[in-house]
Amino acid sequence: MKIAIGSDDRTHLTDFLINELKQRGHDVVPFGLLTDNDPAVDWPLTSSHVAEAVATGQADEGIVCCWTGTGASIAANKVAGVRAALCHDAETARGARTWNHANVLAFSLRTTAEPIAKEILDAWFTTPYSDDDWNRQQMERISQLEQRWQS
Repeated sequence: MKIAIGSDDRTHLTDFLINELKQRGHDVVPFGLLTDNDPAVDWPLTSSHVAEAVATGQADEGIVCCWTGTGASIAANKVAGVRAALCHDAETARGARTWNHANVLAFSLRTTAEPIAKEILDAWFTTPYSDDDWNRQQMERISQLEQRWQS
């Protein structure tokens, strides 16, 4: 799987995430300060570049990071087709995948310890989207909101 990852800061956590993704056999596409090729270094632009890669199919999924994770998730969610979820634990990641069909994972650089990040990634990559009628209806409602509010 091709995973876009971006951050406005390079930290032990971002290096851990990149290494962990590679160890799991994923192709990593870095953005922001995780690469020398992306001039965007602030969280809105870095996160939007990750989200655009996911929305256009250049990446299967994405990971965004900033100090709290909140800004990165907000910026990523501005891109139609992206459902970014800020996850502080594995159970939230499971729920984001199951009920929200999240395709971009947001991490807090400040609060996420590496063992917790590993648990979150385990849950993220092993939890399928729910495909029941109720959840499909919820995703359709999200699509309708995106269409209604696109500029």
